[in-house]
Amino acid sequence: MWSHLNHSRLLRYSGLFTWVAVGAPLLYLYSWSWIIEAEGLASVLATGLATMPWRAIGAYLLFGAGYWWLTRDLGFRPPRWFDQVALLLLTASAVAMSYFTQSGLGSVLLMVTASVLPWMLPMWLGVAWLVISQLIIVPVYIRLDLPIFEAVMQSVLYAGFSGFVFVTSLVARQQSLAREEQRQLNAELRATRALLAESARVNERTRISRELHDLLGHHLTALSLNLEVASHLSEGRVKDHVRQAHTLARLLLTDVREAVSQLREGGAIDLEAALRPLAENVPSLNIHMDIASPLTVEDPERAHTLLRCTQEIITNTVRHAGARNLWIDARTEDGTVVMRARDDGRGADGPVAGNGLQGMRERLTQLGGALTIETKPQAGFRLCLALPAAAAVPAVQEGVTA
Repeated sequence: MWSHLNHSRLLRYSGLFTWVAVGAPLLYLYSWSWIIEAEGLASVLATGLATMPWRAIGAYLLFGAGYWWLTRDLGFRPPRWFDQVALLLLTASAVAMSYFTQSGLGSVLLMVTASVLPWMLPMWLGVAWLVISQLIIVPVYIRLDLPIFEAVMQSVLYAGFSGFVFVTSLVARQQSLAREEQRQLNAELRATRALLAESARVNERTRISRELHDLLGHHLTALSLNLEVASHLSEGRVKDHVRQAHTLARLLLTDVREAVSQLREGGAIDLEAALRPLAENVPSLNIHMDIASPLTVEDPERAHTLLRCTQEIITNTVRHAGARNLWIDARTEDGTVVMRARDDGRGADGPVAGNGLQGMRERLTQLGGALTIETKPQAGFRLCLALPAAAAVPAVQEGVTA
């Protein structure tokens, strides 16, 4: 029931609750108090519209809207420049609340702002932002007939409360990062385990095929040759039985060769079971995987390369694309594994080859593959990687037999 309430969502809902709680005294002191003194409906409307603190209400509503927007995907995407602008507006509206109402309500809203700072700013800058924003309200306390020292102490007191909120939010962010890292490690572990199980199956089939070929094939060939010699040296009914035994030996040798061929043909690594765990439980991203069955490659190195490339595609989409959906399609076309990925993120003016994309291209190039990237602003990213399912067989020189 409460599984969807992670660290960031709990912080968001608690901040919104505090914002609503701050609105209660604002509504009572500055919107309804004049109703008691006014007489008649016309007097109520005239007195209310004239005395209502519209600037304070505007700052209050701006803070709520800004906090709701700023925390909509808290922790699920890196902060961008307009998030910093929204944080500045959030702080300014909280400070404006204190100046317009001549009260400490803005300091309470700054405590709510402190819960966002660890997610948006480096730690040292967040602490400085917190302290300075509280000290800005000192003139408000001075106008409330507090001595300068007591006014400063009042702001320091609220700064201490905000510091507690800041540290609590910082711990929540660290827990969220650790949880995401653990999810990635678990997904990678499940994918690697499936890949290892598939590699072990392939290795065992290869070992059995070699044993059948080297042991049974050798002995059956020797038996067939000896029986053929015996058929020429024997006579009568003995010769007939020797020929029958020779025929059975050749049939058995043919069966062994067919069994070895089938074992070797089934020795490819199927990637479907290894790729699917990577798409499970990814926060803020819906991954739609369409993987052909079977999706096979000939050696573990190629399988590992495709596994790492898929993981890098998912990680880049979560961190940089700002997308809600990611589509991954993988299948074999003419002996080449082709994987296409696209998202519905914001895209870019042109492909930017960061460390992740550069690493993918290098891995694929080493194995004879290729990577292409297409992107446009507001059109998402499209990636297409191609990797030969098997290593190229070197040409045999003329006059040399393999």
